[in-house]
Amino acid sequence: MTQFGLLMFPADYAVRPDTLAREAEAFGFESLFFPEHTHIPASRRSAWPGGADLPKEYWHTHDPFVALSAAASVTHDLKVGTGIALVTERDPILMAKQVASLDHLSGGRVLLGVGAGWNAEEMENHGTQFSQRWKILRERVLAMQQIWTEEEAEFHGQFVDFEKLWSYPKPVQAGGPPVLLGASTKYVYKRIAEYGHGWFPIYQNPARASASGAVDYRAGIEQTRAAWSEAGRKGEPDFSIFGVGPDPAIIEGLIDDGFNRVIFGLPPADADTVLPLIEQYAGIAHQFNS
Repeated sequence: MTQFGLLMFPADYAVRPDTLAREAEAFGFESLFFPEHTHIPASRRSAWPGGADLPKEYWHTHDPFVALSAAASVTHDLKVGTGIALVTERDPILMAKQVASLDHLSGGRVLLGVGAGWNAEEMENHGTQFSQRWKILRERVLAMQQIWTEEEAEFHGQFVDFEKLWSYPKPVQAGGPPVLLGASTKYVYKRIAEYGHGWFPIYQNPARASASGAVDYRAGIEQTRAAWSEAGRKGEPDFSIFGVGPDPAIIEGLIDDGFNRVIFGLPPADADTVLPLIEQYAGIAHQFNS
């Protein structure tokens, strides 16, 4: 059965995260995802991949783990996820604690979507050089997985280096929450096989993506499975896609491609705007799982 979720920038002027979460669970959605940006440098030198003008929600969004805690506190079964967390802008020891705490308090409901980011100045404010971002992300994820699974965790890498430490709580989910990689480059598939649990691309409208080249989702899923098998990983990778609109034909195509989770994108707006959309999307989701 295909799972359906929702994603919204939890902006300070939008519907509250707890209100959104209650409605999402009430209408039968499996998951709720929040993206993050710690800030946006006023220089605006890095071009936004989505177009010319960067929407204001990018610098008005709540911290995702705080917002997801609010969402988890008023729900029982709804999975809460980052879509995506910028690991390149977070200390791995602190992030491991935040993620484990959320997973512990929610009863094991966290899905950790991660990415390296696109805004060079933003990550440089956190001490991360743009050219090193994926190497840094890799080590930080591996280090967090050590903290989540070991009584006395230690890690010695180029970018992350710490001696044995104690850190609790441990996540409820064995091994820590599933790590879903949000990228669509040719390198992402082997990265998933090494330290991730699934692929988490953003949906690109083929008409809008024609200039830069549309993503072949079916091929990406096949390459992920091939890399997974080559690495000797057991089980099946997760395939989730976010930012999907209400077109049933597109949704059917994505399911046929192999996605097991389809995540609708919501505008960061007030309750009067967002809540009717949740009901609309729930009706569409029901068509595929009735």
